[in-house]
Amino acid sequence: MTPETATLPLDFTTRAPSASRLDALSTQLDTGSIGSRVRWRGWGVDDTGRAPLVLLHGGHGNWMHWVRNIEALAQDRAVWVPDMPGYGDSDALGEGGFDTLVERLMAGIAQLPGARGRGIDLAGFSFGGLVAAHLAARAASDGPVARIHHLLLLGPAGHGGARRPRGPLQDWHAAAQAQDHAALAAIMRHNLLMHMLHEEAALDDEALAIHTHACQATRFRSKRLSRAGGLQSLLAAHAGPVAAVWGAHDVTADPAQAAALVGCPAQVIPGAGHWVQYEAAAPIDAWLRDVLAGD
Repeated sequence: MTPETATLPLDFTTRAPSASRLDALSTQLDTGSIGSRVRWRGWGVDDTGRAPLVLLHGGHGNWMHWVRNIEALAQDRAVWVPDMPGYGDSDALGEGGFDTLVERLMAGIAQLPGARGRGIDLAGFSFGGLVAAHLAARAASDGPVARIHHLLLLGPAGHGGARRPRGPLQDWHAAAQAQDHAALAAIMRHNLLMHMLHEEAALDDEALAIHTHACQATRFRSKRLSRAGGLQSLLAAHAGPVAAVWGAHDVTADPAQAAALVGCPAQVIPGAGHWVQYEAAAPIDAWLRDVLAGD
């Protein structure tokens, strides 16, 4: 899938009104060349004097992982959210691997309005947290053009600690191939409750639509990278502030153990699962804005 061929399901506007509205309000920017483009969406204004805030989605995700947070965060500064390479509306990685994914994002960050000279603040969710740590470690040696100030991690991958699976995930590919929409929805609902969300009440039509669309547009597999360690050594290379947050019921980590492994200030949000910024949007918005208030 490329920016030319990516399409949302016909009923997406009805099922995901917030995402559809934000998409229409966004400034869209493609960085890179044909075949290696990264699609960025931006909101907010660049006249606040503050560094832009970049948000990275998780594996099997896209920019809509942040659908409930963008507007609140864009009140303070410009907010840019890419579909990472191999996801959503961005080009596939082709023969490239994880290093190529990081390189394309780093090159894209340098082209964001307001980033040159100011750098950015960076937040990453799940696999995006691991990617953010790689970007921060690389930026530490690449000079001021790519400077990253605050590094904020939400349920980050790469901690290497224990996981707490709620139950097995179901394979959705056959249902998608057969265009069995009822079966596909049932599988996606099951998987969201097993992996992403804790409370069934949080699983609304928008969450289901976002997750279904994102999974079907995913072309990069992050599981092996996410379950390996290495996050702490990457964070040690970053000179700026680092903070982390987990949902209390995050199945990808035991929050207390993961916080100790990562070795940075951490907060736990009661009642929330892995997709913490969706399930507990208001506390996460407050946490992000509070941590960033000092820059």
